Amino acid sequence: MSKIKGAVVVNTDRCKGCNLCVVACPTKTLALTAGEVNHKGYAYCYMAQPETCIGCSSCAIVCPDGCITVYKDGPKRPQAESEPVASGLPEYPMEVPAEEEREVLLMKGNEAIAHAAIRCGCDGYFGYPITPQSEVLETLAELKPWETTGMVVLQAESEVASINMLYGGGGTGKRVMTSSSSVGIALMQEGISYMAGAEVPGVIVNVQRGGPGLGTIQPSQSDYNQATRGGGNGDYNLIVLAPNSVQEMADFVDLAFELAFKYRNPTMILSDGVIGQMMEKVVLPPYKRRRTEAEIAAECPWASNGHGLKQRGVNVVTSLELQPQEMEKKNLHLQAKYKEMAEQEVRFEEYNCEGADYLIVAFGSAARISQKAIAIGREKGMRIGLLRPITLWPFPSKEIHRLAKGKKGVLTVEINAGQMVFDVRAAVAGEAPVGHYGRLGGIVPSPDEIIEALKTQF
Repeated sequence: MSKIKGAVVVNTDRCKGCNLCVVACPTKTLALTAGEVNHKGYAYCYMAQPETCIGCSSCAIVCPDGCITVYKDGPKRPQAESEPVASGLPEYPMEVPAEEEREVLLMKGNEAIAHAAIRCGCDGYFGYPITPQSEVLETLAELKPWETTGMVVLQAESEVASINMLYGGGGTGKRVMTSSSSVGIALMQEGISYMAGAEVPGVIVNVQRGGPGLGTIQPSQSDYNQATRGGGNGDYNLIVLAPNSVQEMADFVDLAFELAFKYRNPTMILSDGVIGQMMEKVVLPPYKRRRTEAEIAAECPWASNGHGLKQRGVNVVTSLELQPQEMEKKNLHLQAKYKEMAEQEVRFEEYNCEGADYLIVAFGSAARISQKAIAIGREKGMRIGLLRPITLWPFPSKEIHRLAKGKKGVLTVEINAGQMVFDVRAAVAGEAPVGHYGRLGGIVPSPDEIIEALKTQF
């Protein structure tokens, strides 16, 4: 049998010289440049001994910035005639293409967020780089939408500045968004609470990494409580969407904007480092032009933007109210709005639930892994189903309660110490035993571990 050969392709412009790939390489193929740096001033990874590469992908797995692509038997492979070839980032077209011209592209989840933002008529992005979501800002900077659609892209001086820019932009009725990862989202909580209290729409993307504190740059789902309970002060909720694929990363941007403006409320896309960094085929959404000032004035009569002052007077966008009676009225109004969201906006997906003896509840990348576990379990005679919450808030409690009836056990699979399990346990309400399985520190559970957890816990 011939020896498997591999090839490592490094995006040297993006590489920061962290050395993780060099340490992870079992064959000592990789090294950092000595005496040569990229345009950012970093030494970068390269194949020092290309003949030793076995294509194991260890380097790509540990790379925090997604700089590395690994091929077996060289970087070229046969292409089917109908298969599109993804060769980097496509140019942003000046003309809106016809539907039949939409391509199937290969890109990361973070890159899909950036492309979708431009295509969905986003007016402004304000963010700050942090692993593992930096590609959102980097891709927007590379695509230069300010030259095509007029979209503003600004790297702020901090996450605190970013969220307050979002508050200001959203308060004028503009479609604005930000993105960060766990540590950065924690810094934004005051601003998010202000936006919820002032009923300012906006989209916040959290590509989660492990914690607490600075934690790790590896993936996690440990911000569930923060996102679904409102991480800032006061009684408020965000609509929280949890994508489990690169396609959904792209699709949920426009959905998040639609929900944010429908309810005048911040909406969060709660992803994780796995979905943000993984590459998959994706069909990007169709192009929407940015709204005109007249359209914004008609759609957002509450906005503080100077349009129609003579007709409507001054709009004040604030969360402050010094009179307790008035503040209670405001809170009751917000609670009525959240009740309407809970009744109208629950989204979920069922997988192999009919006739199942066990039910797994998982979201994001944990749901993808659980699907593989279900396939393995069914080969062994275990009938397992999956309910994937797409909205983490509002939570699909009624659906989980319905599916839990008669089950031998309900297992939540999370990349955390157990957070969603409390919502699942409340939803099941004693209809079946409820357990939890998760991994911490940036370690992702394996399908075999999930099967073993089902066997041992029920």
